[in-house]
Amino acid sequence: MASFSTPSEASLPWSNPRVCVLGDVMVDAYMWGSVSRMSPVAPVPVVEVTQREQRVGGAGNVVKNLHALGATVDVIAVVGEDEAGRMLHGLLATMAKPTLLVDPSRRTTVKTRIISDGQHVVRVDEETTDSIDEAMQSLARNSLLTLLQGNDKPDVVVLEDYDKGFFSQGLIQAIIADCHTHDVPVVVDPKLKHFLDFTGVDLFKPNLKELNEGLGLQHPVSPLDAPAMAAAVESLMAQLRCDRLMVTMGEHGVWMHAPSEGVNHAVIPAFPRDVADVSGAGDTVIAVAALMLASGSKPKDLATVANLAGGWVCERVGVVPVTREALESELQRLKLQHTVKP
Repeated sequence: MASFSTPSEASLPWSNPRVCVLGDVMVDAYMWGSVSRMSPVAPVPVVEVTQREQRVGGAGNVVKNLHALGATVDVIAVVGEDEAGRMLHGLLATMAKPTLLVDPSRRTTVKTRIISDGQHVVRVDEETTDSIDEAMQSLARNSLLTLLQGNDKPDVVVLEDYDKGFFSQGLIQAIIADCHTHDVPVVVDPKLKHFLDFTGVDLFKPNLKELNEGLGLQHPVSPLDAPAMAAAVESLMAQLRCDRLMVTMGEHGVWMHAPSEGVNHAVIPAFPRDVADVSGAGDTVIAVAALMLASGSKPKDLATVANLAGGWVCERVGVVPVTREALESELQRLKLQHTVKP
């Protein structure tokens, strides 16, 4: 069983995990500069750009975290026949084996943030969010099946939905069925459009806002009202028929419900943090949760380590992936150790 204790050093329960990520990948582009004047043709500032950078975003950030944590990663996604798609392939190839299906009718999602003197001025989005067609869905499913039927099938599959068109109800159910046929667990980080379509998964991880909006609650629940929160969690679990439901709640920690494993509405409190930036924390949490699940960890241990990793990220400015070394250092610092015993 998996357990926590307080020995002299901390360790994590995985060694060389293989993970497949499917979902919406994108380019996060940044332009830094400073404002020196106002535009003569409109009451807007003129930013003189001094630096540019492109990074993987969306499901790509989950890939980045998994790579930093020591996993071997495959990623399956759809991009446009454009420079951004080619750039994304190059960026992902440094950390994973990318299978990027090219759809000439789509634009690769690019989110450009313009930052002046440390302040976020504006974000410009270029994207196509219509659902991919059936031909692309078949290619995506077949790409996963090739991995599942191979000699090095993934230990866990992560479905990372950003509502950018990769997932449909049919593709979701086909992926889940294929994974379970090959005894591979599925974890999900949802968005709203297909929130209730991910039925039968092994771990479903919404945040508190997504829980409220996904259930369409007229009166949003709060972790400060435990009975209402528990009722919402049970309602969602009944609709999804999932094995484990983990809700991230920011400064309130994590709510874990896995009744089939004897865990009923466990609240893992957040560790005290000097929060600098919450960007990317959810991607870090799902990456760590996937590795913990694939390693056979118990629900409370899974939630504790994932919560710890998300908190570590929040203390850093920008989208920063957690490394295995950093997470083990955190476990040591907080006098926690994770071990898996036969």
